Amino acid sequence: MTRDAPALAASRLDKWLWYARFFKTRGLAQKACEAGRIRVNGRRNTKAHRTVGPGDVLTFVQGRMVRIVRIQAVAERRGPAPEARKLYEEIEQE
Repeated sequence: MTRDAPALAASRLDKWLWYARFFKTRGLAQKACEAGRIRVNGRRNTKAHRTVGPGDVLTFVQGRMVRIVRIQAVAERRGPAPEARKLYEEIEQE
């Protein structure tokens, strides 16, 4: 694979959450998905294998905070935190 490979168009929800560093392990991300704690575009989701991509909006609780993020990109691997922050944009709550 070359360094200039095209960006991925979609990813599994649990993988994306782990790559973006919202969960410490992929297993924790998978459990959160299966428990219905992640909303995709406003709809409750119970499938870790649900496909998500740029433009999708995720809503979930992290600690005591409700996070709303719009997916900007899909990664091929779990990189360092600065790289992970480029995968999403925070949406401010009103």
